[in-house]
Amino acid sequence: MGFVGLFLSGAVLFLNSLLLLGKAEAKSVGIFNIFVGTIQMIIPFYLIVVSNQNNWELYNDASIFLFGLTYLYAGITFLKGLEGNGLGWFCLWVAIIAVVYTITAMIHFHDVVNALTWGMWAFLWFLFFLSNTLKKKIEYYIGLVAFVQSWVTLTIPALLYFLGVWNTQIVIHIWTYVLILSIIFFVGSLFKLKYLFKKESVREEIQVV
Repeated sequence: MGFVGLFLSGAVLFLNSLLLLGKAEAKSVGIFNIFVGTIQMIIPFYLIVVSNQNNWELYNDASIFLFGLTYLYAGITFLKGLEGNGLGWFCLWVAIIAVVYTITAMIHFHDVVNALTWGMWAFLWFLFFLSNTLKKKIEYYIGLVAFVQSWVTLTIPALLYFLGVWNTQIVIHIWTYVLILSIIFFVGSLFKLKYLFKKESVREEIQVV
């Protein structure tokens, strides 16, 4: 059921990326956020009830709430046209928690793919904090990051799991490189964005003079 949640999260993040890229309308995307966010609250509750209640099972199940609460909060924000400051602070909190999951995946579980995935999610949540709370004009960049992550960290891994090949050694190796290349793309796009901002600032200064 955890991978079903990942699958649905991929759909939500895909739509949210299109919203940030100016390709989708906020209220319609908000409805889908609330729909999937509700499911992402039900799934971990069920998993916790049927689990053995040991710390690592609770640790894994609790992570699903991070997505469910984010989608619910974002969906309500979109539908109500809220300012987004509170959502941004919540995303900062989730980003910090995601860093803990990243470190744990690397040090305790020795799972490189999971560590890279959580690290990418932590980065995305931090970007939402920068946009919603600090009001940084980086919506297009966040849209690019969210679009890529919707596929490489959520949708495709879930599909590969459904096909029974996700945990095979060759897929793990391939996906490690896929995630690393995605991170390189994020860094390159960030530098390109900074260059364009600097070029635009210089152009505006010239026009003022």
